[in-house]
Formats: sequence, C-alpha cells, structure tokens
Amino acid sequence: MKLFVTRAIAPEALQLLQDAGIEVTQWQEQRELEPEELIGHCMNHHALLVAGKSKIDRQFLSICHHLKVIALHSVGYDNVDVPAATEHGIPIGNTPGVLSAATAETAFLLMMAVSRKAFYMHRRILNGEWGFTAPMDNLGISLQGKTLGIFGLGKIGMEMARKSIAVYDMKVIYHNRHRNEEAEQTYGAEYVSFEELLSRSDVLSVHAGLSSETKEKFNTDAFRKMKKEAIFINAARGGIHNEKDLVTALNNGLIWGAGLDVTNPEPMQPDNPLLTMPTVAVLPHIGSATVETRTAMAEIAARNIIAGLRGERLPHAVNPEVYN
Repeated sequence: MKLFVTRAIAPEALQLLQDAGIEVTQWQEQRELEPEELIGHCMNHHALLVAGKSKIDRQFLSICHHLKVIALHSVGYDNVDVPAATEHGIPIGNTPGVLSAATAETAFLLMMAVSRKAFYMHRRILNGEWGFTAPMDNLGISLQGKTLGIFGLGKIGMEMARKSIAVYDMKVIYHNRHRNEEAEQTYGAEYVSFEELLSRSDVLSVHAGLSSETKEKFNTDAFRKMKKEAIFINAARGGIHNEKDLVTALNNGLIWGAGLDVTNPEPMQPDNPLLTMPTVAVLPHIGSATVETRTAMAEIAARNIIAGLRGERLPHAVNPEVYN
C-alpha cells in the first residue's frame, strides 16, 4: 500500500507507517502543492495524509475517489468536504485532544503579551527607542481578577480557563451551543448568551471551530458590544473574525487590544497594520508547534492511515457515518 504525505512529518510516525508495510512518499518542496499536483500524486497512491492547507474539495474527491483513507495532521477539518468524502466511502481522520494544552498555552501567551504590550515594546528596543521613559508611558493593563470570556469551551478552552484561574484568579464565563457542565463544576464557569459574553468579557478568547455559524462571527457589530478595555484573542481559526473590522475596531477604540495566532486571510502580509499596533500581538499559527505535540499528532494521523488501509475503523474519524 502506498501513502502520499503533503509535508515532512515526525520520524516516529514514519516508522509506524513503515513498520506496517506502507510505502510512504513525502512532498519535500517548501511550497504548497497546486490542486492538480496533489491529484496527480494521489492517483498513484492508496491513501493521503494532509499536513497543511491542501483543499480536499468535491472535485478532488470525485477524481481521487479510489483513496481508501484520508488522514489530517490537525484537529480542524474545514478544508475537507466531509459530506462528499462520505458519499465516496472515504473515512476522514483527524487528531483531537492531543494539542489542547499546547494551543491553550499559545492563547495564554498572547493574552499576557497583549496586556503588557510586549511585542510592541520589544520592537521599540530593536528600533533604538529604549531611552527616556516617564512613569505613565506605554502602560499595560492587569489581568488579575478580570473576567475571561470563552467562545467555544471545549478541551482547549478548558485548559485556557484552568491556566487563567490558577495564575490570575480570573472569573470564567462562556458561550457554547451546549452547556459544559464539567467546566461549570470544576472551574465555576458561567454559561451566558453571546451578547452577554461580548459585554462582560475583559478578555474574550476564541476556541471554536470554523463553520457557517462561526464564520466572521467577530465583526464590527460584535466589537461594538465589547468593553473598550477588552482584549480579543483568537487561537482557533482566522475565519472566525473579520480582520478589516478588527483593525477598524482597534483604531477607533472599540476594544483595547488583540492577540492572534490565526489570521484572515492566512498567511498575514508583512504590511498588515495589526503588526505595528501597540496593543496587538500576532503569531504565525504556532498553536500546536511543540516537539511533543506535533509528534503525537503525526502518530495519531499515522494510526488513522494504518487502520484505513487495513479496512478497519479509524481511531479518530470525523465522518463515522461512512461506516454505515
């Protein structure tokens, strides 16, 4: 059996695949595959492991319907037409759970960095501007005892809540499609409406998936309803916020600051005004970027591939209905 992988992945995962007798081809060039290139490679393989942004749309699946399994090196699967894959009998695997701690760490890092203007102050050193300062120059804001609002309180949001309570004694409110009783019992999290989440949060951290319901949910209308001292954090998917509206909101003082690990569009261009704002911190989508997390993600993806090629149920299938 032959597998095509769209990026170089952890050697531990490659060993798992090779031990299972799978012939692996990895895309080695430092660029995204063009759609027709991906199709060309997949025509000569039995399985696909997607690490990156390759679109697995209906057209791709109609041509490559021979694939026995597609595994994602990610939790999110908004780049895949899941209903089309199910129609063609192709199971889609993802990597849930394993990156919760690392992604929450990134959101927490952004919250801290924004609150103290850390990225901006670092740039001032590089620009030779570390000179005379007055007591009231370039002040940040304290996070101690503030209210953390979480949009999408799942495993990652739970980790963000735990860290914020432990370090800053923050009060947690949240908005989900469904209540999280574990979070309410463990962390005293309070379930609120979306409108109340906007109006009460001192820090509003996004940990939801991208869907038709959440696409550009955070726009001018939402930012207008937030506190003028609020910090907006997005370490989930860039498409959940409207970036032009975010720039306008910051410029007009609708909110105080923003921390982004994901952007809309992505990657962000180097002349984006967000990169020079004092109360903004931007990272290049590094939420899961630790050795331990990326290795674990690759191993889960490999096990999904192995199961799929053996005709077994995937350990982590996003379309379990395919087995019906």
